[in-house]
Amino acid sequence: MRETIDALRDELAEWRRDFHQHPELAFEEERTSNLVSERLESFGLDVTRGLAKTGVVATLKVGDSDRAIGLRADMDALPIHEQNTFDHCSRHSGKMHACGHDGHTTMLLGAAKALSQSRDFNGTVHFIFQPGEEMGAGGEVMVKDGLFERFPVERVFGMHNLPGMGVGDFALCSGPMMAAADIIDMEVKSPGGHAAMPHTTDDPTVAAAQILLGFQMIASRNVDPLESAVVSITTMHGGDAFNVIPDHVRMGGCVRTFEPKVQDLVEQRMREIGQNIAAAHRVDFELDYQRNYPATVNHEAETHMAAESAAKVGSSRTDFTPIMGSEDFSFMLRERPGAFIFSGNGSSAALHTPLYDFDDEALPVGVAYWVQLVQDQLPA
Repeated sequence: MRETIDALRDELAEWRRDFHQHPELAFEEERTSNLVSERLESFGLDVTRGLAKTGVVATLKVGDSDRAIGLRADMDALPIHEQNTFDHCSRHSGKMHACGHDGHTTMLLGAAKALSQSRDFNGTVHFIFQPGEEMGAGGEVMVKDGLFERFPVERVFGMHNLPGMGVGDFALCSGPMMAAADIIDMEVKSPGGHAAMPHTTDDPTVAAAQILLGFQMIASRNVDPLESAVVSITTMHGGDAFNVIPDHVRMGGCVRTFEPKVQDLVEQRMREIGQNIAAAHRVDFELDYQRNYPATVNHEAETHMAAESAAKVGSSRTDFTPIMGSEDFSFMLRERPGAFIFSGNGSSAALHTPLYDFDDEALPVGVAYWVQLVQDQLPA
């Protein structure tokens, strides 16, 4: 099988660079979806299009076993203007594959081709190409569109590249591995007034500043020190003139947690702090707290299964320290047992930055992991 995968090396790089040149945002992955579908069909797989609008699921059944697993890759890009100057940089201003989904898509395609050629397993593999991971919760949409009812699996697995970790290295952990990501939008409102006469009105800017500072005490004074929470206010807007006290100040940001009880506590304290500080300043406070992506929680048995398969391809460890980034593969892990693993991308620029690029040397490594996982899960 290694010879089969090595023979794909140049083709994998060609596919990946083509995807990189033509990035498409969430649920706009028309070209990507079409290319993925056409290649899968050319490998002889049964292809279903249209889940979550641009999602693709391809099925490869070998042998007489009724067992089935799912492998998932994401396809969408980010609204970032690429600053790289190599030949395969983005051709679409303001859009780029800054998170390596071009590589993820390519690795799963390569695994589909390699497995369709070798057919060295017994059972069914559903190759899940998901849209809208970055901003659209495409994983949730696919689940709601009947992903696991239409394509039943006993387990589901995902993979993401990680800059700073060596190519050929894999890492994951059991339990929460990536955080839940909640979106917060709030407004502090008052009548407004003349900046030279603040005593004649109630100032929403002062109240908003106090609320913001109050929120920063939640993680340090309300959350158990042995648990984790991040509260980040990232936007703050109010007023248009130097001599006018505005009638409202709007703030927004995000909350990251691993445990539902901590998530509940943070939301509760944000409401209490906001409402009480607003009352003290005689202004109004409104909070829209949106629970966005849940925490990515790996199942214990599947974590060790994934690690064992990865160890046959490269180095593998199960003591990865959870990170506060988020992943909508979490929605799939809520529905079926499975595991999400990180694969090293070498010394590339960081994810979500304009100088990032997926390392083509990592492509055959990822393909080998997927193939090994299938052979271990569905032995011939």
